[in-house]
Amino acid sequence: MAQNTATKFLSDSSAKSFDLNHREIVRRTMDKYNRAFENSKHKFIDLENSKKKANLIKWRAIENLDRYLVEFEYNFTRSGGKVIWANDAEEARQEIWKIVEKQQARTVVKSKSMVTEEIELNPFLEKRGVEVLESDLGEFIIQLLNQKPYHFVTPAMHLRTEDIAQLFHEKFAMPLDATAEQLTQKARELLRERFITADIGITGANFLVADTGSIAITENEGNARLTSTFPKVHIVLAGIEKIIPNMLDLDLMWPLLASHGTGQNLTVYNSLISGPRLSSETDGPEEMIVILVDNGRSSLLAKKEQREGLYCIRCGSCLNVCPIYQNIGGHSYNTTYQGPIGSLITPHLSGMKEFKHLSYASTLCGKCTEVCPVGIDIQKMLLVNRRDSVQEGLATVEEKRLWKGFAYFIQKRKWLDFFGGRFKNFILRRFFKKAWGDNRDLPILPKKSFAQQYKEEQKHKN
Repeated sequence: MAQNTATKFLSDSSAKSFDLNHREIVRRTMDKYNRAFENSKHKFIDLENSKKKANLIKWRAIENLDRYLVEFEYNFTRSGGKVIWANDAEEARQEIWKIVEKQQARTVVKSKSMVTEEIELNPFLEKRGVEVLESDLGEFIIQLLNQKPYHFVTPAMHLRTEDIAQLFHEKFAMPLDATAEQLTQKARELLRERFITADIGITGANFLVADTGSIAITENEGNARLTSTFPKVHIVLAGIEKIIPNMLDLDLMWPLLASHGTGQNLTVYNSLISGPRLSSETDGPEEMIVILVDNGRSSLLAKKEQREGLYCIRCGSCLNVCPIYQNIGGHSYNTTYQGPIGSLITPHLSGMKEFKHLSYASTLCGKCTEVCPVGIDIQKMLLVNRRDSVQEGLATVEEKRLWKGFAYFIQKRKWLDFFGGRFKNFILRRFFKKAWGDNRDLPILPKKSFAQQYKEEQKHKN
């Protein structure tokens, strides 16, 4: 299974990296993001200091995770809500199914939630006859295409307006030359009634606020507010790492998430929900349940050198600057969380044996660490992941032999210089011709080694 996953990754990424149409779409999107981010980050008086403070907030939360989660549960249940703890994806799905059966629900409306993608909730409910509708525009488009999100902030980033117009033409008889505004209006018309008629609304949570027992949701479309307001039952799925100690932390976290996620000073809608509707309130759900999902996060928490990966606030900025992601795209990863942060946490959430290859899908250029709003040292932790995979005996026999031979020869200068450049070039082209893929040629080595050239240069100077 591990070999199949790694092989598929190599095959898909090799094909996608030379897809010029894909590269142009991603380049345009990234250029827009970079311009917006450059403008928004100047709103911080001292961005680096803000990031250090955010890192400290998340450090405090993760190092005291058990205490803050219990505090959140106490405050949330005191306001009339219910908290369910799920150890893994199957437990989370079954707990949701119990609620669906109890409510005799046939329709579910969802706002964007990466945890629901992680536990594969949609196909689970659909197989049991429940209609599930994504209300986020990007997620709605992806659902119509029966695809996975391409990016955990902008799930339909890989599609042009023409591609979406073609989709809406096939599904809803929209004209092929429909503009982005017309397509958005059509989606709004289709979704509005479903908010009112849905039996259950399901959302994620950007943050869980311990001291008030509140969930914090940030969005730009307003669909999460409608999803959490109109249905009689509101289910929140959140990873246990989403906890922050107190309400005041949002004063920093929300602007950091907005600027690094979409290049905004602040997202359009920022909601705090602390429980079901009270008797004095006019809207909101009659019942509200928060499902706290572990699903491998405790395994990452146990890794002292890598637990910083749990600080992630899912802004997606590391994806946006990563040269690997920009070339191979989101679907090549075959994971819920893509890019550098996905390569860091997925081996711990889903298994090192199956996903160790992702830790090698990095140039270690450091851009991901540089841009991270909570200061996660991603490239260092990718190296630690690589070390762990070797120590766990997951390296192949061929890999071990290759590195053993490399280590031997690299320490023996006379062996490196024994053969000339012509012979080395012959060996490279005879046995390693495809080492850089089918579309690139290996470099031609000089006839003389660096050591020989250096000696001759020094001799010439003297």
